[in-house]
Amino acid sequence: MSLTKSIGLVSLGCPKASSDAEQILTRLRAEGYRIAPTYADADLVLVNTCGFIDAAVAESLDAIGEALAENGKVIVTGCLGARENVVLAAHPQVLAVTGPHAADEVMAAIHQHLPPEHDPFVSLVPPQGVRLTPDHFAYLKISEGCNHQCTFCIIPSLRGPLLSRPVGEVLEEARRLAEAGVRELLVISQDTSAYGVDLKYRTGFWGGKPVKTRLKELCAALAGFGIWVRLHYVYPYPAVDDLLPLMAAGKILPYLDVPFQHASPRILKAMQRPAAGDVAEQMLARIHRWREACPELVIRSTFITGFPGETEAEFQELLDFLSAARLDRVGAFAYSPVEGATANTLPNPVPEAEREDRRRRLMELQEDISAEKLAEKIGREITVLVDAVDEEGVMARSMGDAPEIDGMVYVDDFFDAEPGDFLQVRITDADAHDLYAEAV
Repeated sequence: MSLTKSIGLVSLGCPKASSDAEQILTRLRAEGYRIAPTYADADLVLVNTCGFIDAAVAESLDAIGEALAENGKVIVTGCLGARENVVLAAHPQVLAVTGPHAADEVMAAIHQHLPPEHDPFVSLVPPQGVRLTPDHFAYLKISEGCNHQCTFCIIPSLRGPLLSRPVGEVLEEARRLAEAGVRELLVISQDTSAYGVDLKYRTGFWGGKPVKTRLKELCAALAGFGIWVRLHYVYPYPAVDDLLPLMAAGKILPYLDVPFQHASPRILKAMQRPAAGDVAEQMLARIHRWREACPELVIRSTFITGFPGETEAEFQELLDFLSAARLDRVGAFAYSPVEGATANTLPNPVPEAEREDRRRRLMELQEDISAEKLAEKIGREITVLVDAVDEEGVMARSMGDAPEIDGMVYVDDFFDAEPGDFLQVRITDADAHDLYAEAV
């Protein structure tokens, strides 16, 4: 069968959006469509959009416009697609618009404008599906949507309420990925800690054994595949404490991506964060207990500077928290108004220049902390996962480094490795973000 019909894909946004795109690509290949590498090679282009902040909306609209100019036949999906009026106001000539997590609707639109050659042939796709990541790591999305109403966020209106995937389905996907050679699973969702809440943690089955639909039990089962398991978007609920013994025992990676967002009780309350009652002193005590339970723990977090009404004193509370918490990895974003977010109506907005200046000051403080913490690793032997090999040596990641958002471990003048290999290395140097090593 000749695969004559081709689809181009432009995918923007977060790993959750990439996971949606992978599901669509898998279904396209099963129906005989070819995935085109360029606009010119495509019979139709699918643009998977982001719509979280104004800058992302602008980027998505630009991508749609480029696809229309270069190809002419465009279907839009993703988070911005949930705001169909915004898309159509800018680009009324698109063929169809669907929201996020809408594979059925996307496929129906493609069928209408570019019918498939045949009914689905599952044999055309690998067991693990078609993925956008390298062969050695993969995102594992365990739920969709979110039940929180954070005032700066419109994700619940875009992706809906929390909808956890059945635990057996998640574990079966993980099994297929592991058997296909994936060496690291990155567990993602909008709120990973809440996995199973909507299902009241009901018991599912996998491999003939009962497994509760809850994060702790899911992680314990994922540990059985013998590969790295890394947790992202983990809200600091009390149940997170139950994960630390798994990390200390080496069953899952000692890594927590916890979006604290701020440290001022008043700002957290204005944000309507689920952990708003966890004031800085309480959170510092929890971090201390986490590190006591698992000394190797790496904590990553994100923060917003210049939230409406944030005073200089409240920003200083955030800096003081960072100085005390000494988090390993930090990302910071100057507050950006999002159309439809209730934070836009809060009084005393912070001027844009001040928002950005506070972000800069926060990151300067964190760079010093990061440089000190990485310098402490010099002389240690650690395990790394190889991402790439070039003419200068190996580019790898430690257990404390997630792909694309954290640092790298550079192993100079060593070439006897391939992506997906685990290596033992000795750290020889460090800077504010990366480690440098020699093979052991």
